[in-house]
Amino acid sequence: MKEEKIDTKKIIKQYDKYVIGNYSRLPLVFVRGQGSYVWDADGKRYLDMFPGWAVSGLGHCPQPVVEAIRKQAGELIHMDNTFYTVPQGRLARLISKKSFGGKSFFCNSGTEAVEAALKLARLATPEKKYRYITALGSFHGRTFAALTATAQSKHHQGLSPLLPGFSYVPFNDVSALEETFDDEVAAVLLEPIQGEGGINVASDEFLIKAAELCRQHNALLILDEVQSGMGRTGKWFAYQHTPIEPDIITMAKSLGGGVAIGGICASPQVAEALKPGTHASTFGGNPLAAAAAVAAIEMIDSEGLLARAAELGRHIMTRLAAMKEKFDCISDLRGRGLMIGIELDIPGAQLVNACLQKGLRINCTHETVLRFMPPLTATEEQIDQALDILETVMTESVPAIRSAAEPE
Repeated sequence: MKEEKIDTKKIIKQYDKYVIGNYSRLPLVFVRGQGSYVWDADGKRYLDMFPGWAVSGLGHCPQPVVEAIRKQAGELIHMDNTFYTVPQGRLARLISKKSFGGKSFFCNSGTEAVEAALKLARLATPEKKYRYITALGSFHGRTFAALTATAQSKHHQGLSPLLPGFSYVPFNDVSALEETFDDEVAAVLLEPIQGEGGINVASDEFLIKAAELCRQHNALLILDEVQSGMGRTGKWFAYQHTPIEPDIITMAKSLGGGVAIGGICASPQVAEALKPGTHASTFGGNPLAAAAAVAAIEMIDSEGLLARAAELGRHIMTRLAAMKEKFDCISDLRGRGLMIGIELDIPGAQLVNACLQKGLRINCTHETVLRFMPPLTATEEQIDQALDILETVMTESVPAIRSAAEPE
C-alpha cells in the first residue's frame, strides 16, 4: 500500500481550526527525526542544534531509548502509584547515585517538578516559613507557583495577582541575596545556569552564599536542573561544577530521552516530609517513561557522553571565539559544555530564521541571545557544519540588520 503524502498546508489548517493558538509556530511539519537531524513533510533535512527545546538531549530517537520503550510498551505501559513497578525503582536508584544520594518523586514536566519542590520546602520547614527567593531572569515554568517563581514580568502579564511570598534578587548579586533573606524564607530556588533567561551561569560565590544562608536560617536550597541536568554541561548536573550540594534538585527535559517525565531528588531527611496524601501525580514515574529514562542514563554512561559534552563544548567555544573576532555584533559568549549562549547587540530572530532556511535549527531567547544546545550525541562534523551555516548567515544578514536598526 502506497504511503499517502503529508500535505503541509492541510496540517496547518487543521491546527488553525482545532488547536488553541497559544504557540507562535513556524510553517513546517516535522515527520521524522534521527540523531541530530529532522525531516519535514516535504523531505527537507535540517540539522537540529536545539532539539526539542533541550528535551532530546541524546538526539532524536536514540536507539537504546527506542528499544526500551518498545520492550516496556509490550509489558506494562501504565500502573498507578498504589503499587510498585520495576522501572521507577531503577530510575530513582540511578538518579540517587548520579547526584547526592537523595530520594526521588516523579511527575510529568519541569513545571510540575518545580511545584513539587516548592511544596516540599513548605512541608519540610517550620510553619512560619512561607517565603521563597528566586533570581531575576529565571524561568521555572507556567503553572502558578512556578510562574510566580519565574522572575520575568513578561510572563506575568494579565495574571495578577500572583502567589504571595516570592521575592526576586538580581542574578549573581550576593549582597541583594543577603539583604532579602530572613527567618521566614522556606527556600531559595535558583538555576545553576539560567536557560530561557539567556544562558547566564551562576557564580560559585552566589551559590555558596545561597547554601550558607539556607543553613543559617533553616531554609532549603532548591536548584532547578530542568535544562542544565542530564549531562548537558559535562557533568550529570550543573551544580556538580561547584563545591555546594543542594537540598532538592528539579529534573525534566532530557531526563526521558525525549519522553515526557519530570521529577525531584531530595535529600533523605527533606524527602521524609512528603508523606502519603501530601502530594501525587497520576502519570508520574509510569513504567513507560521510567524505562525510557533508565535507558537514557545508561546510554550517557555507556557511550561516555559526559566527557563528550565537555569536549564538544570546548570545540564550539573555540570556534565561536573566532567568530566573535570577526563579527562585532557578538558581545559575549556564555555557557558550559553543550549549553551555550551567544549574546548579540542586534536582534537575533532574523538570524534564526535565515539559519532555518539553510537547514539549521537554533534558538533565540531574550531577543538577542542565540541558544546553541546540540545533543550530546552530535559529531564534531555536525557541529562544524552548523557553525559554518551560522557564520554564512551572519556574513549575509548582519549588515542588513544593522542598517535596518539605524535611525533615518
